[in-house]
Amino acid sequence: MTLKDQITDDMKTAMRAKDSERLGTIRLLLAAAKQKEVDERVVLDDIAMVAIVDKLIKQRKDSIAAFTQANRMDLADKEAAEVKVLEDYLPQRLSAEEVAAEVRAIVAELGATGPGDMGKVMGAVKTRLAGKADMGQVSAAVKAALAG
Repeated sequence: MTLKDQITDDMKTAMRAKDSERLGTIRLLLAAAKQKEVDERVVLDDIAMVAIVDKLIKQRKDSIAAFTQANRMDLADKEAAEVKVLEDYLPQRLSAEEVAAEVRAIVAELGATGPGDMGKVMGAVKTRLAGKADMGQVSAAVKAALAG
């Protein structure tokens, strides 16, 4: 079963359970996926779906920060609930140590030496760790590996 099929099944389950908050978030995710399929005329695979989930989570986290700063905890809580639903569709994430180890291995493979090689390393890291790690955490690990 593909990730998209699982999300569709979860939407049906949420409809039957009358879980309106979860249903709304799942519909939002499926709408984003459909939009990408229509725009690019492709059928999304699991990797592309994980990228969409990652993007939506990042948007929610940015919104949470803005709402918290504006002292709108009601809206921040709603966004946080959506993040929890979306995180269910991500694969198991790597720990910080595992990310750092992967980054060091990639830096060694590419022979990267300094901050000037950041783009080359990030390109390789993105393909290998897509969906497996938070890219903000990965970026910090790459900077640390190239600085050290």
